[in-house]
Amino acid sequence: MSNTTKLVFGIFAAFILLTGSFAGGFVTRHALAQSDIFPGFSDSPHPDVEILPPTSNAPSDEQSSATPQELETLFVPFWEAWNIVHNDFVDQPVDDTLLMQGAIRGMMEALGDEQTFYMDPKVFESESSTLSGSYQGIGAQVDTSGDFLTIISPFEGSPAEAAGLRPGDQIIAIDGEDMSTYSPEEARQRVLGPEGTKVVLTVAREGESEPLEFTITRALISVSSVTGEMLENDIAYIDINSFGDNTTRELREKLDELLAQNPKGIIIDLRFNPGGYLITSVEVMSEFVDEGVVLIEQYGDGTRDTYNASGNGRATDLPIVVLINEGSASASEIVAGTLQDYGRAELVGVQSYGKGSVQTWQPLSNDQGAARVTIAKWLTPKERAIDGVGFTPDHTVEMTEDDYTNNLDPQLDKAIEVLLGLIAQQ
Repeated sequence: MSNTTKLVFGIFAAFILLTGSFAGGFVTRHALAQSDIFPGFSDSPHPDVEILPPTSNAPSDEQSSATPQELETLFVPFWEAWNIVHNDFVDQPVDDTLLMQGAIRGMMEALGDEQTFYMDPKVFESESSTLSGSYQGIGAQVDTSGDFLTIISPFEGSPAEAAGLRPGDQIIAIDGEDMSTYSPEEARQRVLGPEGTKVVLTVAREGESEPLEFTITRALISVSSVTGEMLENDIAYIDINSFGDNTTRELREKLDELLAQNPKGIIIDLRFNPGGYLITSVEVMSEFVDEGVVLIEQYGDGTRDTYNASGNGRATDLPIVVLINEGSASASEIVAGTLQDYGRAELVGVQSYGKGSVQTWQPLSNDQGAARVTIAKWLTPKERAIDGVGFTPDHTVEMTEDDYTNNLDPQLDKAIEVLLGLIAQQ
Protein backbone atom coordinates (compact mmCIF):
# COMPACT_ATOMS: atom_id res chain seq x y z
CA MET A 1 0.00 0.00 0.00
CA SER A 2 1.46 3.41 -0.94
CA ASN A 3 2.12 6.12 1.62
CA THR A 4 -0.54 8.29 -0.04
CA THR A 5 -3.13 5.54 0.32
CA LYS A 6 -2.19 5.02 3.96
CA LEU A 7 -2.64 8.73 4.56
CA VAL A 8 -6.03 8.65 2.90
CA PHE A 9 -7.20 5.76 5.05
CA GLY A 10 -5.91 7.48 8.17
CA ILE A 11 -7.80 10.67 7.34
CA PHE A 12 -10.94 8.71 6.51
CA ALA A 13 -10.70 6.84 9.82
CA ALA A 14 -10.41 10.09 11.72
CA PHE A 15 -13.51 11.42 9.99
CA ILE A 16 -15.43 8.26 10.97
CA LEU A 17 -14.33 8.59 14.58
CA LEU A 18 -15.25 12.26 14.80
CA THR A 19 -18.56 11.66 13.04
CA GLY A 20 -19.42 8.95 15.59
CA SER A 21 -18.62 11.29 18.44
CA PHE A 22 -20.75 14.07 16.99
CA ALA A 23 -23.64 11.67 16.40
CA GLY A 24 -23.58 10.68 20.07
CA GLY A 25 -23.68 14.37 20.98
CA PHE A 26 -26.71 14.96 18.76
CA VAL A 27 -28.66 12.18 20.47
CA THR A 28 -27.96 13.73 23.86
CA ARG A 29 -28.79 17.21 22.65
CA HIS A 30 -32.06 16.09 21.11
CA ALA A 31 -33.09 14.32 24.30
CA LEU A 32 -32.39 17.40 26.40
CA ALA A 33 -34.31 19.55 23.94
CA GLN A 34 -37.49 17.71 24.82
CA SER A 35 -37.43 19.12 28.36
CA ASP A 36 -37.16 22.56 29.89
CA ILE A 37 -34.38 21.54 32.26
CA PHE A 38 -31.61 23.10 30.19
CA PRO A 39 -32.86 26.03 28.09
CA GLY A 40 -29.58 26.12 26.18
CA PHE A 41 -30.45 22.85 24.45
CA SER A 42 -32.88 23.07 21.59
CA ASP A 43 -33.51 21.46 18.25
CA SER A 44 -33.87 24.93 16.74
CA PRO A 45 -31.48 27.91 16.78
CA HIS A 46 -31.23 29.53 20.21
CA PRO A 47 -30.10 33.09 21.03
CA ASP A 48 -27.10 31.94 23.08
CA VAL A 49 -25.94 29.24 20.63
CA GLU A 50 -23.83 30.50 17.75
CA ILE A 51 -24.00 28.41 14.58
CA LEU A 52 -21.15 29.28 12.27
CA PRO A 53 -21.24 28.73 8.52
CA PRO A 54 -19.24 25.65 7.39
CA THR A 55 -16.87 27.76 5.33
CA SER A 56 -15.44 29.42 8.45
CA ASN A 57 -13.45 26.25 9.15
CA ALA A 58 -12.71 25.26 5.58
CA PRO A 59 -9.48 23.34 4.93
CA SER A 60 -6.39 25.45 4.45
CA ASP A 61 -4.38 25.26 1.26
CA GLU A 62 -1.78 23.19 3.08
CA GLN A 63 -4.40 20.71 4.33
CA SER A 64 -5.96 20.43 0.90
CA SER A 65 -2.60 19.81 -0.73
CA ALA A 66 -1.94 17.00 1.78
CA THR A 67 -5.04 15.19 0.54
CA PRO A 68 -4.92 13.31 -2.79
CA GLN A 69 -6.66 15.44 -5.41
CA GLU A 70 -9.29 12.85 -6.25
CA LEU A 71 -10.34 12.69 -2.58
CA GLU A 72 -10.22 16.34 -1.62
CA THR A 73 -14.00 16.73 -1.68
CA LEU A 74 -14.56 13.59 0.39
CA PHE A 75 -12.24 14.73 3.16
CA VAL A 76 -13.34 18.34 3.40
CA PRO A 77 -15.53 17.48 6.46
CA PHE A 78 -12.56 15.88 8.21
CA TRP A 79 -10.38 18.95 7.88
CA GLU A 80 -13.32 21.11 8.91
CA ALA A 81 -13.72 19.04 12.08
CA TRP A 82 -9.96 19.17 12.71
CA ASN A 83 -9.99 22.96 12.42
CA ILE A 84 -13.09 23.30 14.63
CA VAL A 85 -11.31 21.34 17.38
CA HIS A 86 -8.18 23.48 17.09
CA ASN A 87 -10.03 26.77 16.85
CA ASP A 88 -13.00 26.36 19.16
CA PHE A 89 -12.40 23.59 21.74
CA VAL A 90 -12.44 25.13 25.19
CA ASP A 91 -9.23 23.54 26.55
CA GLN A 92 -6.33 24.64 24.40
CA PRO A 93 -3.86 23.65 23.20
CA VAL A 94 -5.13 20.26 22.07
CA ASP A 95 -2.76 17.29 21.81
CA ASP A 96 -2.30 16.50 18.12
CA THR A 97 -0.68 13.14 18.93
CA LEU A 98 -3.75 12.02 20.86
CA LEU A 99 -6.00 13.20 18.04
CA MET A 100 -3.89 11.24 15.56
CA GLN A 101 -4.01 8.11 17.74
CA GLY A 102 -7.76 8.51 18.15
CA ALA A 103 -8.14 8.75 14.38
CA ILE A 104 -6.26 5.51 13.86
CA ARG A 105 -8.24 3.85 16.64
CA GLY A 106 -11.48 4.94 15.00
CA MET A 107 -10.42 3.52 11.64
CA MET A 108 -9.73 0.13 13.18
CA GLU A 109 -12.97 0.09 15.16
CA ALA A 110 -14.96 1.03 12.04
CA LEU A 111 -13.99 -2.32 10.47
CA GLY A 112 -16.17 -4.12 13.01
CA ASP A 113 -13.61 -6.83 13.80
CA GLU A 114 -12.81 -7.15 17.50
CA GLN A 115 -9.38 -8.58 16.69
CA THR A 116 -8.42 -5.59 14.54
CA PHE A 117 -7.44 -2.56 16.57
CA TYR A 118 -4.87 0.13 17.18
CA MET A 119 -2.12 -0.80 19.62
CA ASP A 120 -0.89 2.41 21.19
CA PRO A 121 2.83 2.52 22.09
CA LYS A 122 2.28 1.22 25.63
CA VAL A 123 0.09 -1.70 24.54
CA PHE A 124 2.41 -2.60 21.65
CA GLU A 125 5.45 -2.66 23.94
CA SER A 126 3.60 -4.71 26.54
CA GLU A 127 2.32 -7.32 24.09
CA SER A 128 5.69 -7.63 22.37
CA SER A 129 7.46 -8.07 25.71
CA THR A 130 5.02 -10.77 26.81
CA LEU A 131 5.73 -12.88 23.72
CA SER A 132 9.46 -12.43 24.23
CA GLY A 133 9.15 -14.08 27.64
CA SER A 134 9.34 -11.10 29.99
CA TYR A 135 7.32 -8.06 30.96
CA GLN A 136 7.02 -5.50 33.75
CA GLY A 137 4.08 -6.00 36.07
CA ILE A 138 2.94 -7.87 39.18
CA GLY A 139 3.44 -11.47 37.99
CA ALA A 140 0.11 -13.27 37.85
CA GLN A 141 -1.82 -15.38 35.39
CA VAL A 142 -5.17 -13.67 34.82
CA ASP A 143 -8.55 -14.29 33.22
CA THR A 144 -10.01 -11.53 31.02
CA SER A 145 -13.18 -13.37 29.96
CA GLY A 146 -15.48 -12.21 32.78
CA ASP A 147 -16.79 -8.89 34.04
CA PHE A 148 -13.61 -8.06 35.96
CA LEU A 149 -9.95 -8.91 35.60
CA THR A 150 -9.58 -12.06 37.71
CA ILE A 151 -6.49 -13.66 39.20
CA ILE A 152 -6.01 -17.27 38.11
CA SER A 153 -2.73 -17.84 39.89
CA PRO A 154 0.14 -15.64 41.08
CA PHE A 155 3.53 -16.73 39.74
CA GLU A 156 5.83 -18.30 42.29
CA GLY A 157 8.11 -15.68 43.84
CA SER A 158 6.25 -12.80 42.15
CA PRO A 159 5.14 -9.48 43.69
CA ALA A 160 1.54 -10.69 43.33
CA GLU A 161 2.28 -13.76 45.45
CA ALA A 162 4.22 -11.75 48.03
CA ALA A 163 1.34 -9.28 48.37
CA GLY A 164 -1.14 -12.07 49.06
CA LEU A 165 -3.26 -12.17 45.91
CA ARG A 166 -5.17 -15.44 45.55
CA PRO A 167 -6.84 -17.36 42.72
CA GLY A 168 -10.34 -16.02 42.13
CA ASP A 169 -9.59 -12.48 43.31
CA GLN A 170 -11.46 -9.95 41.14
CA ILE A 171 -9.76 -6.61 40.58
CA ILE A 172 -12.57 -4.08 40.97
CA ALA A 173 -10.45 -0.91 41.20
CA ILE A 174 -6.93 0.14 40.22
CA ASP A 175 -5.26 3.08 41.92
CA GLY A 176 -8.65 4.01 43.31
CA GLU A 177 -10.41 4.06 39.93
CA ASP A 178 -13.49 1.86 39.53
CA MET A 179 -12.97 -0.81 36.85
CA SER A 180 -16.65 -1.59 36.25
CA THR A 181 -16.71 0.64 33.17
CA TYR A 182 -13.49 -0.83 31.73
CA SER A 183 -13.01 -4.15 29.97
CA PRO A 184 -10.86 -6.74 31.77
CA GLU A 185 -8.24 -6.32 29.02
CA GLU A 186 -8.09 -2.57 29.66
CA ALA A 187 -7.72 -3.32 33.37
CA ARG A 188 -4.87 -5.72 32.61
CA GLN A 189 -3.05 -2.98 30.73
CA ARG A 190 -3.42 -0.68 33.73
CA VAL A 191 -1.89 -3.26 36.06
CA LEU A 192 1.20 -3.42 33.87
CA GLY A 193 3.80 -0.71 34.38
CA PRO A 194 7.49 0.10 34.80
CA GLU A 195 9.58 -1.96 37.19
CA GLY A 196 9.80 -0.32 40.62
CA THR A 197 6.52 1.59 40.39
CA LYS A 198 3.58 0.87 42.67
CA VAL A 199 0.00 -0.05 41.81
CA VAL A 200 -2.90 -0.22 44.26
CA LEU A 201 -5.39 -3.01 43.56
CA THR A 202 -8.80 -3.19 45.18
CA VAL A 203 -9.98 -6.79 45.16
CA ALA A 204 -13.28 -8.55 45.72
CA ARG A 205 -12.62 -11.93 47.31
CA GLU A 206 -15.17 -14.65 47.91
CA GLY A 207 -15.92 -14.99 51.60
CA GLU A 208 -14.88 -11.40 52.40
CA SER A 209 -17.66 -8.93 53.18
CA GLU A 210 -15.55 -5.90 52.21
CA PRO A 211 -13.08 -5.33 49.35
CA LEU A 212 -9.41 -5.85 50.09
CA GLU A 213 -6.66 -3.43 49.08
CA PHE A 214 -3.13 -4.39 48.02
CA THR A 215 -0.23 -2.07 47.23
CA ILE A 216 2.18 -3.92 44.95
CA THR A 217 5.54 -2.86 43.58
CA ARG A 218 5.88 -3.91 39.96
CA ALA A 219 8.91 -5.92 38.85
CA LEU A 220 10.49 -7.37 35.74
CA ILE A 221 8.71 -10.69 35.32
CA SER A 222 10.43 -13.45 33.39
CA VAL A 223 8.09 -16.26 32.45
CA SER A 224 8.96 -19.55 30.82
CA SER A 225 6.36 -20.36 28.17
CA VAL A 226 6.79 -24.11 28.76
CA THR A 227 6.95 -25.97 32.06
CA GLY A 228 6.46 -29.63 32.85
CA GLU A 229 7.04 -32.57 35.11
CA MET A 230 6.53 -36.30 35.43
CA LEU A 231 3.31 -37.34 37.14
CA GLU A 232 2.42 -40.70 38.65
CA ASN A 233 1.80 -43.68 36.35
CA ASP A 234 4.58 -42.58 33.96
CA ILE A 235 2.65 -39.60 32.61
CA ALA A 236 4.51 -36.58 31.26
CA TYR A 237 2.76 -33.26 31.93
CA ILE A 238 3.61 -30.22 29.75
CA ASP A 239 2.09 -26.77 30.29
CA ILE A 240 2.38 -24.36 27.33
CA ASN A 241 1.14 -20.89 28.34
CA SER A 242 1.91 -18.96 25.12
CA PHE A 243 3.43 -19.31 21.65
CA GLY A 244 6.26 -16.81 21.77
CA ASP A 245 9.88 -16.36 20.73
CA ASN A 246 11.26 -19.04 23.05
CA THR A 247 8.42 -21.59 23.08
CA THR A 248 9.81 -24.01 20.49
CA ARG A 249 13.23 -24.18 22.13
CA GLU A 250 11.73 -24.54 25.61
CA LEU A 251 9.32 -27.26 24.45
CA ARG A 252 12.09 -29.30 22.82
CA GLU A 253 14.24 -29.02 25.92
CA LYS A 254 11.37 -30.08 28.16
CA LEU A 255 10.47 -33.00 25.88
CA ASP A 256 14.08 -34.19 25.89
CA GLU A 257 14.06 -34.07 29.69
CA LEU A 258 10.76 -35.90 30.12
CA LEU A 259 11.15 -38.44 27.32
CA ALA A 260 14.41 -39.56 28.92
CA GLN A 261 12.20 -40.84 31.77
CA ASN A 262 10.22 -43.09 29.40
CA PRO A 263 6.68 -41.75 29.80
CA LYS A 264 3.78 -43.83 28.53
CA GLY A 265 1.68 -40.80 27.56
CA ILE A 266 1.61 -37.00 27.54
CA ILE A 267 -0.80 -34.38 28.86
CA ILE A 268 -0.50 -31.01 27.11
CA ASP A 269 -2.06 -28.17 29.10
CA LEU A 270 -3.24 -25.28 26.88
CA ARG A 271 -5.64 -23.72 29.37
CA PHE A 272 -5.56 -19.93 29.47
CA ASN A 273 -3.11 -19.93 26.57
CA PRO A 274 -4.06 -16.89 24.44
CA GLY A 275 -1.96 -17.94 21.44
CA GLY A 276 0.94 -16.16 19.79
CA TYR A 277 3.01 -16.63 16.66
CA LEU A 278 1.71 -18.75 13.77
CA ILE A 279 5.08 -20.31 12.97
CA THR A 280 5.53 -21.28 16.63
CA SER A 281 2.25 -23.20 16.60
CA VAL A 282 3.42 -25.11 13.50
CA GLU A 283 6.72 -25.96 15.19
CA VAL A 284 4.91 -27.13 18.33
CA MET A 285 2.50 -29.35 16.39
CA SER A 286 5.43 -30.84 14.47
CA GLU A 287 6.73 -32.33 17.71
CA PHE A 288 3.58 -34.46 17.99
CA VAL A 289 2.51 -35.05 14.36
CA ASP A 290 4.96 -36.83 12.07
CA GLU A 291 3.65 -35.63 8.68
CA GLY A 292 0.83 -33.93 6.79
CA VAL A 293 -0.91 -30.57 6.86
CA VAL A 294 -1.14 -29.06 10.33
CA LEU A 295 -2.65 -25.67 9.47
CA ILE A 296 -4.58 -23.93 6.68
CA GLU A 297 -4.57 -20.16 6.38
CA GLN A 298 -7.43 -18.79 4.25
CA TYR A 299 -7.42 -15.20 2.98
CA GLY A 300 -10.29 -12.93 2.06
CA ASP A 301 -9.85 -13.49 -1.67
CA GLY A 302 -10.20 -17.27 -1.23
CA THR A 303 -6.51 -18.10 -1.61
CA ARG A 304 -4.85 -20.38 0.91
CA ASP A 305 -1.52 -21.17 2.45
CA THR A 306 -0.95 -24.61 3.94
CA TYR A 307 1.61 -25.54 6.55
CA ASN A 308 2.99 -29.07 6.93
CA ALA A 309 4.61 -30.86 9.83
CA SER A 310 8.36 -30.40 9.62
CA GLY A 311 9.17 -34.03 10.46
CA ASN A 312 11.51 -35.52 13.06
CA GLY A 313 9.09 -34.78 15.92
CA ARG A 314 10.13 -36.02 19.34
CA ALA A 315 6.76 -37.41 20.49
CA THR A 316 4.80 -38.56 17.46
CA ASP A 317 3.81 -41.99 18.76
CA LEU A 318 2.78 -41.48 22.41
CA PRO A 319 -0.93 -41.10 23.32
CA ILE A 320 -1.89 -37.52 24.18
CA VAL A 321 -4.62 -35.70 26.08
CA VAL A 322 -4.95 -31.92 25.66
CA LEU A 323 -6.47 -29.64 28.29
CA ILE A 324 -8.43 -26.64 26.98
CA ASN A 325 -10.77 -24.06 28.48
CA GLU A 326 -12.47 -20.74 27.77
CA GLY A 327 -9.06 -19.03 27.84
CA SER A 328 -7.54 -21.26 25.14
CA ALA A 329 -7.47 -19.15 22.00
CA SER A 330 -5.91 -18.74 18.58
CA ALA A 331 -2.70 -20.78 18.19
CA SER A 332 -3.55 -22.95 21.19
CA GLU A 333 -6.87 -23.86 19.56
CA ILE A 334 -5.10 -24.70 16.31
CA VAL A 335 -2.78 -27.09 18.15
CA ALA A 336 -5.66 -28.73 20.01
CA GLY A 337 -7.83 -29.01 16.89
CA THR A 338 -5.06 -30.40 14.69
CA LEU A 339 -4.12 -33.07 17.23
CA GLN A 340 -7.80 -33.97 17.47
CA ASP A 341 -8.19 -34.08 13.66
CA TYR A 342 -5.35 -36.59 13.34
CA GLY A 343 -6.61 -38.71 16.23
CA ARG A 344 -3.46 -37.84 18.12
CA ALA A 345 -5.26 -36.50 21.15
CA GLU A 346 -8.51 -36.32 23.06
CA LEU A 347 -9.57 -32.96 24.48
CA VAL A 348 -10.59 -32.42 28.10
CA GLY A 349 -12.01 -29.28 29.70
CA VAL A 350 -14.58 -26.77 28.43
CA GLN A 351 -15.33 -24.99 25.15
CA SER A 352 -12.37 -23.00 23.88
CA TYR A 353 -12.51 -19.27 23.14
CA GLY A 354 -13.04 -19.39 19.36
CA LYS A 355 -10.41 -17.10 17.89
CA GLY A 356 -9.50 -18.60 14.56
CA SER A 357 -8.12 -15.56 12.80
CA VAL A 358 -4.63 -14.38 11.89
CA GLN A 359 -3.41 -10.91 12.76
CA THR A 360 -0.33 -8.98 11.72
CA TRP A 361 1.24 -6.39 13.98
CA GLN A 362 2.62 -3.68 11.73
CA PRO A 363 4.65 -1.07 13.64
CA LEU A 364 3.82 2.54 12.83
CA SER A 365 6.30 5.34 12.24
CA ASN A 366 7.76 7.52 14.99
CA ASP A 367 7.21 4.86 17.68
CA GLN A 368 3.45 5.38 17.57
CA GLY A 369 2.50 1.78 18.30
CA ALA A 370 1.20 -0.68 15.74
CA ALA A 371 -1.78 -1.56 13.60
CA ARG A 372 -3.08 -4.99 14.48
CA VAL A 373 -5.09 -6.20 11.47
CA THR A 374 -6.88 -9.48 10.76
CA ILE A 375 -5.58 -10.83 7.44
CA ALA A 376 -6.83 -14.42 7.33
CA LYS A 377 -8.80 -17.20 9.00
CA TRP A 378 -7.34 -20.41 10.40
CA LEU A 379 -8.68 -23.86 9.57
CA THR A 380 -7.68 -27.25 10.92
CA PRO A 381 -6.42 -29.98 8.56
CA LYS A 382 -10.02 -31.21 8.24
CA GLU A 383 -11.03 -27.62 7.41
CA ARG A 384 -12.88 -27.02 10.62
CA ALA A 385 -13.44 -23.33 11.24
CA ILE A 386 -12.53 -21.97 14.65
CA ASP A 387 -13.44 -18.29 14.64
CA GLY A 388 -16.49 -17.57 16.75
CA VAL A 389 -16.97 -21.30 17.35
CA GLY A 390 -14.08 -22.82 19.27
CA PHE A 391 -13.71 -26.49 20.05
CA THR A 392 -15.94 -28.66 22.18
CA PRO A 393 -13.83 -31.08 24.24
CA ASP A 394 -14.30 -34.82 23.99
CA HIS A 395 -14.74 -34.81 27.78
CA THR A 396 -16.39 -31.74 29.34
CA VAL A 397 -15.29 -30.90 32.87
CA GLU A 398 -16.05 -27.58 34.59
CA MET A 399 -13.88 -25.76 37.11
CA THR A 400 -15.64 -24.04 40.03
CA GLU A 401 -14.52 -21.11 42.17
CA ASP A 402 -14.05 -23.57 45.02
CA ASP A 403 -11.72 -25.61 42.84
CA TYR A 404 -9.53 -22.58 42.17
CA THR A 405 -9.61 -21.43 45.79
CA ASN A 406 -8.74 -24.86 47.19
CA ASN A 407 -6.14 -25.62 44.52
CA LEU A 408 -8.18 -28.50 43.09
CA ASP A 409 -8.02 -29.47 39.42
CA PRO A 410 -10.79 -31.85 38.33
CA GLN A 411 -9.91 -31.16 34.68
CA LEU A 412 -6.38 -32.47 35.15
CA ASP A 413 -7.75 -35.41 37.14
CA LYS A 414 -10.01 -36.28 34.20
CA ALA A 415 -7.15 -35.87 31.73
CA ILE A 416 -5.11 -38.40 33.70
CA GLU A 417 -8.05 -40.80 33.76
CA VAL A 418 -8.59 -40.50 29.98
CA LEU A 419 -4.88 -40.86 29.22
CA LEU A 420 -4.58 -44.00 31.34
CA GLY A 421 -7.45 -45.43 29.31
CA LEU A 422 -5.65 -44.61 26.05
CA ILE A 423 -2.45 -46.17 27.36
CA ALA A 424 -4.31 -49.36 28.31
CA GLN A 425 -5.61 -49.65 24.72
CA GLN A 426 -2.13 -49.80 23.23
